[in-house]
Amino acid sequence: MLSEIRAEFRRYRKLAEDALVELDDKSFFHKPGVAVNPIALVVKHVAGNLRSRWTDFLTSDGEKPDRNRDSEFELVQGDSRDSLMHRWNTGWSALESTLATLSNTDLDRTITIRGEAMSVREASLRSVTHTAYHVGQILYLARLLKPERKWITVPPGQSNKISTPYLERNSAGKK
Repeated sequence: MLSEIRAEFRRYRKLAEDALVELDDKSFFHKPGVAVNPIALVVKHVAGNLRSRWTDFLTSDGEKPDRNRDSEFELVQGDSRDSLMHRWNTGWSALESTLATLSNTDLDRTITIRGEAMSVREASLRSVTHTAYHVGQILYLARLLKPERKWITVPPGQSNKISTPYLERNSAGKK
């Protein structure tokens, strides 16, 4: 299961970073509406969440005392694109370093997040889905801000083109 978790995290990181690289700074910081976070704040939040959850993963609560979650949704002096991407990379590094040390025998160990006990398996799945949710926000906002950008998922109207070779390959093996 850990290899699948690692693969999913890698997949979502790549999707997000493929979208982020196409955005200029204006789009990165653009706030589309009063109650809508700019991509910059989604990046800041994912970074803070990953760092907090995956640092000292097996030995301390996943909500670290030095984390100020509310500040992850505020742009402050010094929040440049470079500084936010540095935080992003730091969060991902915490995740990747920890995942590299875990084995499948760790999956049933108990950890805590905000004082709530859960298995490593549950915490890992929760983190993957949380990250995927926010990567989806990044992709959606990137599409809204730059509708002409290349598709990094299956483009509209291309499902059959993408699926047909797969379906033909799999049905040929069943005959």
